[in-house]
Order: sequence, then C-alpha cells, then structure tokens
Amino acid sequence: MSPDLALDWRAPHETDVAQTLGVLRRGPGDPTFMRTPDGAMWRTTLTDAGAATLRVLQREVDLVRVEAWGPGAEAAIALAPSMLGERDDTTGFRTGIEELDVAHRRNPGMRVPRTARVMESLVPAILEQKVITLQAHASWRRLVLAFGSAAPGPVPRPMRVVPSADGWRGIPVWEWHRAGVDPKRAAVIQRVAARAARVEEAAGFAHGDAGARLTFFPGVGAWTAAEVAQRAFGDPDAVSVGDYHLANYVGHALFGRDMTDDEMLEALAPWAGQRYRVIRLMMAAGLRGRPRRGPRMSFVDHRGR
Repeated sequence: MSPDLALDWRAPHETDVAQTLGVLRRGPGDPTFMRTPDGAMWRTTLTDAGAATLRVLQREVDLVRVEAWGPGAEAAIALAPSMLGERDDTTGFRTGIEELDVAHRRNPGMRVPRTARVMESLVPAILEQKVITLQAHASWRRLVLAFGSAAPGPVPRPMRVVPSADGWRGIPVWEWHRAGVDPKRAAVIQRVAARAARVEEAAGFAHGDAGARLTFFPGVGAWTAAEVAQRAFGDPDAVSVGDYHLANYVGHALFGRDMTDDEMLEALAPWAGQRYRVIRLMMAAGLRGRPRRGPRMSFVDHRGR
C-alpha cells in the first residue's frame, strides 16, 4: 500500500533514527511504536488534522525516508524533520571528559527529538510519576489499546493512536483503576486534557517558558516537565530532577558516590544548556551508577574554562 505522503529528508547532520526515536517508545509493548526487522521505525501520532502513522527508515547517515498514512499525514510529515533532530546541532560540542567525548564521537547521530505533540509525551510521563516503569508502561498500553483508535495505513501488526483530549477526559473511573492508575494521577491527566489547547501551545515556546506552562498545572512538576521537554520540545538541557535513580547514577558516574538532586545539578552545571545530552552520553558510554568493581570514570573539572 503506497503511502499517502512521503519525504526523503536529507538531514543537516548525521542522524541515527533508532537512537533518536527510541526515547519515544514507552516499553516493548507500546501500541504506538514498533521496529520491524528491516530496521524501519513505525510510530503513530495524533495531529490537529487527525491521526497518522509514520514509517521511518534510515537510508544513509544523513538521509531518512519518511512515509505517512492517515488524515494527519501532511502534518506528521511536516513535523518529521524536527522529530528526527533537525534543530539539534552539536557542532563543536565537547564535554572535556575523555569517556564522554569518545561516546559522542561514536554516537554522532544521537539527536534530541522534538515531536511538538505535547499531550503524547505528557500523559505517559504523568503515568510514570512515583511508580515503577514497568507498571507505568502496562498502564499506558492498556489505556491506549482500550481508548485509542486504530492506526491508519498498512501497519505490520495492529497499532493504536493515542486518545484525543476528549478521549482521555472520558475514561471512566473504573477503567483507570483497572489500568493500575490511582485517582491522583488520573485526575492530573484529566485536568491537563481539559486544557489541552493550552498544553499544546507550549511546543511553540522557548524552553524555559514551555516548562513553566506545563508546571502551571497542579500535579505537573519539574520531573514531568523535563520528561516532556526531552521528547516534545527537543530540549538538550532538560534534567529529570526528582527521578528516583538519576542523581545517584550521575553521582557514581562522575564521583563514585551517591548524590542529592542539588548535588547532581551542581555537578552538571559546567554543561548548562546540554545537561540532558551529557546524561545520555553517560548512558551511551555504558557507565554504571554503582559499579561493583573496577575504577570509576575519571572526572575532569573544567568549570571556568
């Protein structure tokens, strides 16, 4: 089945589709996302014009084929370059730490995506508040399967499109309960869904203003806003402050000890503007939070340079 629209996009820099889009997947059973054996990444989205299914295939290090189906195909194609990190220019970026700079050289196509679809990142982030990731992914899967719509196009397996704002608002109390979502998180989702237009406006704001728009809503704190910024806003500086594991991970990667959030932010201060990228590079380098054996990563304090 031929796509409704297609784009052969030549990126302004090397782009790794799998690394860039992988952060949008909410667990292996995410009904809005899949990867096929041919290397194509399939993703559904709900645009202002309607639902769309995207098939994204890496052709060359800077050439990507994007195909789209559905009433939202044109809008989805228009957003595809930013989703693939078009605006994420790392020219001249260096950390000053050998292990991280090596990881950066080895992963030159790892970009920060900008989907510009805020509710699609905000709802699963709220589901992940104060619960284990596996539980949040199971809740997301159940709710999208039950209340989302069928994906348009020739999807390799049945896929779903996220519910609309009205769809999220209309989920009955007992269905939230069956999905393992407590009343507090369910209420936050329904609250932001009731103001979805104002939520979506944040995609057009400067990063700081976008975060402020999200945290204006009760129940959406700094951690949730950062998780959205890393996906919907393309923010390479968004740090998930308040994450159960992150501060200790950064602390051990840099200094071999536990850290508080404040200590983590102080440690990351030399890379202001790129702190999320630095954390991703730590992970790409395979650095562990609490290594059982072996020396920790050498840290070069380059503050003031």
